[in-house]
Amino acid sequence: MRSIAVMNQKGGVGKTTSSVNLAAALAREGRRVCLMDLDPQGHASFHVGVEAGPDMPTVYDVFTQQTTLDHARQLVGENLSLIPANIDLAATEVELAGTQGREFFLRNAMQHWKEQNRFDYVVMDCPPSLGILTINALTAVNEVFIPLQPHFFALQGLSKLFETTALVTRRLNRDLRVTGIMMCLYESGTRLAADVTEDLKQFLHASDGDTPWASAKIFKSKVRRNIKLAEAPSFGQSIMDYAPTSSGAVDYLALAAEVLDMEAAMGVHHPATAMARAA
Repeated sequence: MRSIAVMNQKGGVGKTTSSVNLAAALAREGRRVCLMDLDPQGHASFHVGVEAGPDMPTVYDVFTQQTTLDHARQLVGENLSLIPANIDLAATEVELAGTQGREFFLRNAMQHWKEQNRFDYVVMDCPPSLGILTINALTAVNEVFIPLQPHFFALQGLSKLFETTALVTRRLNRDLRVTGIMMCLYESGTRLAADVTEDLKQFLHASDGDTPWASAKIFKSKVRRNIKLAEAPSFGQSIMDYAPTSSGAVDYLALAAEVLDMEAAMGVHHPATAMARAA
């Protein structure tokens, strides 16, 4: 099971859009995917048509140990499940403040999924902050994907993200690696986009081999600006369902193909998925 935290402390860079649509694209390719909403705004949940009311089990109830991930899970599409969130999740930061082992709540809750190989992918939409929810995500997953808008200030924010992953790797999760950087809201005709991409390549190339981001890949597939991507959440659909022929859907399917190509290098095998597709 590949577990991926999609994170960036800067808002408006395509984090939720990428979490939802990458998860939907992987599901479209036949993988068993669970999208986990860890943002109190609940935007990933809204994006797939789920508004978590007071009687609906959410990830907040998992953190407060009132329910399990399996009980909170909802099927929102073929091969695609959701662990929803709502504003209740904002209380987690305060409620867990003095709790011992609070960084490991999510990892412990996911343990049986890993043991049973319940999903092929778990994709977590992290909040735009580096608090206890994001730390729980980084402690629970093996991979980090960073959505990045190709602007100058984006590179400055990236260094803070790298520092956080390095800290978590040293203290909480030795297996954590930054494996992918997704270029979002990309305008291919601008010099700035090309310059920022090149600067990022040079930075990664010069990185120490012991850092969690030393093997990070800048995905070749760029997610271009596309109005359909902005429209899809208001219809409660991923881009795969809302506008499957749009450039947004094409870009996320290409991105998913690159993610799937990484499986061979990582030694990932899906016998159950392969049998199902053969049938």
